[in-house]
Amino acid sequence: MYSVRFKPTNFAVQCFKNCRTYYTVKRKVVKDENYVARQIYQKIKVKGPMTVADYMREVLTNPMAGYYMHKDMFGETGDFITSPEVTQMFGEMVAVWLLNEWQKMGSPKPLQIVELGPGRGTLSYDIVKVFSHFKALHKASLQLVEISPVLSELQARRLCDKHTIVNEKMVVYRKGSSPHDIPVQWFRQLSDVPNAFTLLIAHEFFDALPIHKFHKTYSGYKEVLIDIDPAAEKNPENTEPKFRYVLSRNETPMLKSLLKPNETRDHFEASPDCMLIYKQICERLKATGGLALICDYGHYGTGTDTFRAFKKHKQVDPLVMPGTADLTADVDFKTIREVANKVEGIITMGPANQRDFLLKTGLEYRFKALKEQVKDKKHLENLTECYKILTDKDKMGERFKFCALFPETMRKILDKCPVVGFNQFIP
Repeated sequence: MYSVRFKPTNFAVQCFKNCRTYYTVKRKVVKDENYVARQIYQKIKVKGPMTVADYMREVLTNPMAGYYMHKDMFGETGDFITSPEVTQMFGEMVAVWLLNEWQKMGSPKPLQIVELGPGRGTLSYDIVKVFSHFKALHKASLQLVEISPVLSELQARRLCDKHTIVNEKMVVYRKGSSPHDIPVQWFRQLSDVPNAFTLLIAHEFFDALPIHKFHKTYSGYKEVLIDIDPAAEKNPENTEPKFRYVLSRNETPMLKSLLKPNETRDHFEASPDCMLIYKQICERLKATGGLALICDYGHYGTGTDTFRAFKKHKQVDPLVMPGTADLTADVDFKTIREVANKVEGIITMGPANQRDFLLKTGLEYRFKALKEQVKDKKHLENLTECYKILTDKDKMGERFKFCALFPETMRKILDKCPVVGFNQFIP
């Protein structure tokens, strides 16, 4: 079984319920659960089998009924729980790490904090709160990269005391001001974010970007495609589109460009979208300075068949009722290093597992300090369970990995003051 999104116990879900509360947003959406399936069905009918990447784009970002476009998928009533929503301790540790590394650079200003795919805005909220506590928000701004109308509205309510939609067709489509008196802006893609000194965070962002899948056969590698299930087509009682995996007959353009000469795995996945954004991050850090912290579940060039779907905290078939479940795949952290090496001038650290990163950053001390303040037994049990969820090996502790990127100009400083949370060897 491949690593999956965290599946919480009933008690863990209750902990989440007690620890975090959020706004809800009601929007007019397409309620037909088969809308996306029919869109995919029609496209395959016209153009033939589609790549897994095209399938993911349609399922997740279809303007009318895409999974990410019209729903709040987080938490007890959603499909999965992420680390920042379990407890504030996670966001606090990430913020402390960012502060520490930023100060090594001389605390340059103006400073922009950038988060890719901010979810409900929870992690950004905790980061800004910690920066405010240490009076580090002078000449600072928060830039969020988000494509979902529903989630951007949730983020605005969470992060701002006032906000407005500027123009849905503009590069900056929403603006706001936080209670800490820093500007907050929303963009749809990283390339639109101003080029300036940046502290960038991407938590469970890259796992949702489209992937191409390839399978090794007796005649070489073939790309995995998605086609209409002919058995379902012949069944007169079947009224819903059904899909299946097939192999490409010939070498596809993506196979030609993504297959490495030394590839030996029976099955491998690759994401050109991820590679493009990795490159943008590296070029941004190289040109204007800063750092990036990437947190996700993944592997270091060893993953095989990791494409999967989640609905109501359970793993389900990715081809059944597309648009009603989250689609995801493990992040290949080796690819991040390879892209950084091609850009040149970038130092890569990691991946380190979440348990080691958080403990080295001071999570245990924060946990003990909070324990001393908690008098209620039930709240203490909740706090302890949240700590275990973040660090236990069979929960989030080893499934999630951290990778950090720095400009080469930081090497002398990092040699003297090593990066917290990672092994000290810098290749």
